[in-house]
Amino acid sequence: MNILVVEDDPVLSQNIRDSFIEDNYTVEVAFDGLIAEKMLKRNDYHCVILDINLPYKNGYDLCKDFRSYNITTPVLFLTAFDELEDKVTGFDSGADDYLTKPFYMKELLLRVKSLIKRAGNPHEIVNETITIEDLIINQKTKKVKRNNVEIILTPREYQILLKLASAQGNVVTKQELIKEIWGRSFDANTNTIEVFINFLRNKIDKPFPLKLIKTKIGYGYYLEYKQ
Repeated sequence: MNILVVEDDPVLSQNIRDSFIEDNYTVEVAFDGLIAEKMLKRNDYHCVILDINLPYKNGYDLCKDFRSYNITTPVLFLTAFDELEDKVTGFDSGADDYLTKPFYMKELLLRVKSLIKRAGNPHEIVNETITIEDLIINQKTKKVKRNNVEIILTPREYQILLKLASAQGNVVTKQELIKEIWGRSFDANTNTIEVFINFLRNKIDKPFPLKLIKTKIGYGYYLEYKQ
């Protein structure tokens, strides 16, 4: 497994590198955003560990640009910021997970393992496409369209939408979404789910007259459609 660590603190970067190498990962390191950008375009990685405050190009912008051509490789943000607004910005830029400094190295290892496992072992695809009203989800290409307009989603947004669509109109609880999408990610909570549902509504529902994402108050969410 090949990991890219983008961290400008040389001591922390070395500690992360040593821990992952000890766990049989191959690790490459970048100390600023511009070098990381070149490495991401040139190489393939199983996961990217990304600091936010980087020289020359910050982690938010780097992740957003990376997502313009790669929506499958997991990205985990490392940051000293712990406010909800910071997490929203991180997830909106395309991050899959978010770990606040200081952290336990064992937790970072567990999160990266979980992200790689979920990215590399998607659900078995029975039907290539799921159609709900004018919403079309192509599970092989991971492309989403409404009314023939392609909608760009982050990997997490896509996973949540797919989970709701696969439920065939049944309610999916917030706890089920956390377990399915984040697994053992300790920061994932009901507030995180609400943030992502809001992102999805802005992309999937807001531009269109027919609203598909519904809330079952006190339970969770579902996609409403006529069978």
